[in-house]
Amino acid sequence: MSDPATEVKTLDRHECRACGYVYEPKKGSSQSEIAPGTAFEELPQRWKCPVCGAPKSQFQNIGEIEGASGFKENLRYGIGVNTMTPTQKNLLIFGGLALGFLFLLSMYGLQ
Repeated sequence: MSDPATEVKTLDRHECRACGYVYEPKKGSSQSEIAPGTAFEELPQRWKCPVCGAPKSQFQNIGEIEGASGFKENLRYGIGVNTMTPTQKNLLIFGGLALGFLFLLSMYGLQ
């Protein structure tokens, strides 16, 4: 059984479905006098969207800002380049360009 005092609070962003305002817990809300680091779940129940006044129930969780949405799920698609490191991708791109240039130069040798 976990102790509520030691649980790590999630700092997921939440977006207002009415106007698109995004509540970012790391920034808080200066208009509503919400301190930075306040999780969305800790906001008062009477809290409303500072832009359009929509209630807290109109917000949806859009996840953390740390990474691109769906990036980890999409790594398995493609022809294998999604799992390559940046160095491997650079080698593939510039190596292909160099090989193409060599083929172009080799055509001048044909007569």
